[in-house]
Amino acid sequence: MESNFKSAKDIMSGKLVFIEGLDTVQDAVDKMKAESVEVLIVNKRNQEDAFGIITSRDIIKKVYINDLKPEEVNIYEIMSKPVITVPASLNIRYFPRLFLRAKIQIAPVEENGEYIGIISFSDLLHHGL
Repeated sequence: MESNFKSAKDIMSGKLVFIEGLDTVQDAVDKMKAESVEVLIVNKRNQEDAFGIITSRDIIKKVYINDLKPEEVNIYEIMSKPVITVPASLNIRYFPRLFLRAKIQIAPVEENGEYIGIISFSDLLHHGL
């Protein structure tokens, strides 16, 4: 058994901020600025639905580069869904492989069916393996 075992929960960072899929990208930008975050979790529409995710990179890539108006684009049009989560107990050695295979850079950490934080490649760099 490893003595230096670290889990996703041990190194996760950032607060979780939620937004509605019907909100506009401008709403997302305003919320990201106000909360000092670069990622928002998009709420489920109902119990059978899945959470989504929107990042600052999504906004740049899908809205600004395409010269769209943020106040005219709804979040659901550019979000990723369903969101890929990382189990809180996952050994941090394994999440980079998951991220690379899924082609993502950030994900919520899930424990007992609840999102408890955010994890990204930068968390791994800050905390080391």
